[in-house]
Amino acid sequence: MKTIESTLLSAFTKISACFTTRYGGVSQKPFSNANLAFHVGDNPIDVLTNHDLLAHRLGYDRQSLIHMRQIHSDRITIIDETYTFDTPPECDALITDRPNIPLMVMSADCTPILLYDPVHQAIGAVHAGRAGALNEIVPKTIESMRDTFGSMPDEIYTVLGPSISGCCYEINSAIAEETTSKGYPEALRYENEKIFLDVNTILLTQLNRLGMKNVEVIEECTSCLNDRYFSYRADQQRTGRIAGVIILR
Repeated sequence: MKTIESTLLSAFTKISACFTTRYGGVSQKPFSNANLAFHVGDNPIDVLTNHDLLAHRLGYDRQSLIHMRQIHSDRITIIDETYTFDTPPECDALITDRPNIPLMVMSADCTPILLYDPVHQAIGAVHAGRAGALNEIVPKTIESMRDTFGSMPDEIYTVLGPSISGCCYEINSAIAEETTSKGYPEALRYENEKIFLDVNTILLTQLNRLGMKNVEVIEECTSCLNDRYFSYRADQQRTGRIAGVIILR
């Protein structure tokens, strides 16, 4: 399983964190070949094998991994030992302060986000597409970490993983109007009669408003780099999912 690491998070010894690519798995076309999602129509045996390959690479028990049934919401789940690989919660953000419970966020154009508070030893994994970003899933997750673990925004290290960029994410006028009405006109780009949205601009604006300074963006567009990452748009909707994973040791 081929992965990429965050420069920001790799400095910490008490966590392991990475983002996967579409390389190094066993899935067949159109999920070639490191798909980690069960809901996309891939052979579930191949998906399990891919999870086992990732678990071996990062050194965790696959059954301890918590992923999500992602629904483009602002729902956050606090994870403890009662959750397992086979009982994923329906939400778009996971947080925990329990060691050896890997948290996973999957994506194929949406932004996968990993969070780490080294002061209170707490982590988070967030799925932020357009809907999640406009519904403030990231600020709400930061608030939940504060209320649950005592994490302050300036203590949290945040990494935005590979996602579709404003160069490729074309939207309609209704979405543009919603984006503007919610206070993010700077996330829009107009080109001839087309409108493009950069979701990461929304997310970075929100993080800046919270006073969060320890932020890294992995500047890789999943649509432009479709040979490296799954892209819902570039692959015409039938595709696999990459993932961001973070573990407290």
